[in-house]
Amino acid sequence: VQLQASGGGLVQAGDSLRLSCAASGRTFSSYVGWFRQAPGKEREFVAAIRWSGGNIYYADSVLGRFTVSRDNAKNTVYLQMNSLKPEDTAVYYCAAGGGIYYSRAYGYNYWGQGTLVTVSS
Repeated sequence: VQLQASGGGLVQAGDSLRLSCAASGRTFSSYVGWFRQAPGKEREFVAAIRWSGGNIYYADSVLGRFTVSRDNAKNTVYLQMNSLKPEDTAVYYCAAGGGIYYSRAYGYNYWGQGTLVTVSS
């Protein structure tokens, strides 16, 4: 499976962006997660959605501002990011796999290449 993340860019604080994660090669299984990594920091969990539906999880830092959704027909998962803050600046990655370790990077088998989000103050 190959994952393609897109939608990053340079925005101002308070703006919105929508990231997309498209899969090719096979359908998603279990969870699709979004992680981010800021310069000099470890990769951190942002959100995860169960591909078959029902379970959605968010990191406390993005709860209420970010929304993850899926389009099964397009094999695509989205991350709608509203009220962006400078501290949201990072490379955002999508990953497929998860399961009970949906919030842990090691729980995912497949990773996209990342898309850069820069939020200016």
